[in-house]
Amino acid sequence: MTNSTYQKADQNPDVRDRVLQSADRLGVQLNEQELERWLKSINESTGDDNIVADDETGIFGHQVTMADFDPQDVARLRSIGKIVEFEDIPGVMETALSISGSAAQSRMQVYPGDCDFFERINIIAPTREECCKIFAREMRKKALAFLSGSNYQLIELKFGCYPSTVMRGDKRKRAGWLIVWQPDEVVAGQIAAVDEQGNPVIITWDEVAHNPGWCGLNWVVADSIRGQLTNASNVLDITWESPDGNIISLDGYLDGYYQEVYLQPESAAVVSKLMKFASPDNMETYIARLQGEVKNYTQEGHTNYGKAAKRLYNIFRLDGHYEEAAFLRELFDEPAAMLYQIHALIETIQDARDRATIFDLESILDEAEQMILRVIAALSGEEELAVVKPMLRLYRHLCRQAPDQPLGEEVEIARDEVMKIVNNFFYEKMNGIPAIRDYIDQVSDAPVIR
Repeated sequence: MTNSTYQKADQNPDVRDRVLQSADRLGVQLNEQELERWLKSINESTGDDNIVADDETGIFGHQVTMADFDPQDVARLRSIGKIVEFEDIPGVMETALSISGSAAQSRMQVYPGDCDFFERINIIAPTREECCKIFAREMRKKALAFLSGSNYQLIELKFGCYPSTVMRGDKRKRAGWLIVWQPDEVVAGQIAAVDEQGNPVIITWDEVAHNPGWCGLNWVVADSIRGQLTNASNVLDITWESPDGNIISLDGYLDGYYQEVYLQPESAAVVSKLMKFASPDNMETYIARLQGEVKNYTQEGHTNYGKAAKRLYNIFRLDGHYEEAAFLRELFDEPAAMLYQIHALIETIQDARDRATIFDLESILDEAEQMILRVIAALSGEEELAVVKPMLRLYRHLCRQAPDQPLGEEVEIARDEVMKIVNNFFYEKMNGIPAIRDYIDQVSDAPVIR
């Protein structure tokens, strides 16, 4: 497949100079050697379905994606991958595990948030119904086998859709919405709720197996190599291979591979087979979906300019906006961008404290202490005070709160203060580049929030 908007970097030879000028004007520190390496990698890409492999490690992915991944991370990611990955079943289920999100861009995102995995699961079965049964069985089997271990604990998983509108606690869940299962509910194989009339309702695992929807699992993991807690997620793309060899996605959309780095060389045959059934306009669809997310994250009520910047970068590096992509790329190793990681780590601490049992208080306090030290090292003046104060309150709260009491609003206050600075940083830098500001205006169908 060839994207008509894709063009080589050497078709625009002034990219490097303009990026340097913009970075200097906006006070962004820039690694010129890394910029040169990235532009060379982009220039060598074809724009087609271009999978390349690293001979030393065996990892592979789209050439543009591989330009952002540091192979030195492979051992760490494969270690965590042993927790999240599904096992093949010869002749029945074949898998391909990859890393995605900020973890797949470790050359540029030196402060990654969560550890995001993406796994393709292709099930060979006589009927779609049988395919769903196999997946439902393997999904629950995986969750039960990896509920907890010496360095990890399952927090939740997403599987199935509500067959009718129900209330779970004080939350209304509409028919067709994705179901989020807690570990004890997975063990029981059912969820207790009430219908709109207040009558008890039991939703069983097998009952929703025919419509698995968008599926994924989330763990908190103690990353021994980096010496910190992290949220490790595995988003699943499940496909059914019918007896005639046709392959379809159970959620209706066969994802492209523009953001994944695959960790095992033996997965190449599976990925190659699946991509033959991807839509001819797969890249355009991928970009359109990212544009919708940019619109969402730049609107009031959902504002997250850090997430918008990440999605804009993924768009620009594929559709020929190399100057804008190169500039955004440099933002993610700025000290203020580190707070994006801190925002994720605060949530990880909350999950480790409120939703896990294997992490003792001392290890959680150590994590909180390290976060505070990172903020002090990265910021100064009023910004430093604005973030450190609520984080110190959170630290004291961790020390004093009874084990059976959730952390509550102290977490939200700390996260909100961090997000204010993250938003201000990315907003200011992105709006300093007219082409990026105009692009946001265009996809948002409204002026950028001033």
